[in-house]
Amino acid sequence: MNCLVTGAAGFIGSHLCKRLLKEGFSVIGIDSFNDYYSRWMKDKNILPFQNHSQFQLISDNLNDIDLGSLLQDVDYIFHLAAQAGVRSSWGKNFSVYTENNISATQKLLEAAKDSGIKKLIYASSSSVYGLCPELPMTESSPLLPYSPYGVTKLAAENLCQLYFKNFYVPTVSLRFFTVYGPGQRPDMAFHIFFKAIENNTPIPLYGDGKQTRDFTYIDDIVDANVHALDKGKAGEIYNIGGGNRKEMKTIFPILEKITGKEVLLQHFDRQRGDVFHTYADINKAKKVLDFSPQIPLEEGLSREWEWIQKLYNRK
Repeated sequence: MNCLVTGAAGFIGSHLCKRLLKEGFSVIGIDSFNDYYSRWMKDKNILPFQNHSQFQLISDNLNDIDLGSLLQDVDYIFHLAAQAGVRSSWGKNFSVYTENNISATQKLLEAAKDSGIKKLIYASSSSVYGLCPELPMTESSPLLPYSPYGVTKLAAENLCQLYFKNFYVPTVSLRFFTVYGPGQRPDMAFHIFFKAIENNTPIPLYGDGKQTRDFTYIDDIVDANVHALDKGKAGEIYNIGGGNRKEMKTIFPILEKITGKEVLLQHFDRQRGDVFHTYADINKAKKVLDFSPQIPLEEGLSREWEWIQKLYNRK
């Protein structure tokens, strides 16, 4: 079976490519290698499988590729490519988000409708819930995005639904909740925290620290994607959370235990677009996808700390 993975050199995409190759799939990976963060980190992500006989890398933007020809021999699509980042999605940057999150998704779906693919799995986000008043959040909870990024992720998710209902493109959307682990992007919280601890500099804490997040380890996210291949029902949406919901301020003692270092904090006002709480109801994914998160938060953070030290050549 042939898989196409967009965003293949990114955090989640590279882990997924590695898993698919291990499972015996042939993988075509697409990544634009944009300048959102340093190229060398993405190069490091794909290094373990870059020369795999069943892997092909295309370095280009989805908006510029002849997807119709490319999809002729593709059985499954994992669409993870997106312009990430809540805080950077305001102002003049918004056009980058509409191009990479909405337009690129529409182009991929347009090509997919004539391709005969078996399934397209879209990487959505808990950001689509935004200021949802319901906790835990179910797939039918109100969708109230609180950032331009969240708006674009919801728009792309809606496009998946439209192409399923109008053209029967077999789309499945997975709403990821706060993914962490080795390979995490440098703009994400735990990467920032660990790097600050390693350098003995303060960790930036936005708000009062009472905001909560449902943290999901990268291997559990990959499991959900692989399970969705066979078990995900076309046209459906599934929450993918790790069952590790914590207040941010309770994370710092865990980090001190893992690193053996004192955590220094620098307080800032809450950032625009940062939601107060995320908390996934994953009963639907458990029942249909046989999804069961395996990695406790402290274990997952310990693995990320090991990776951070190696990444910056400290170990």
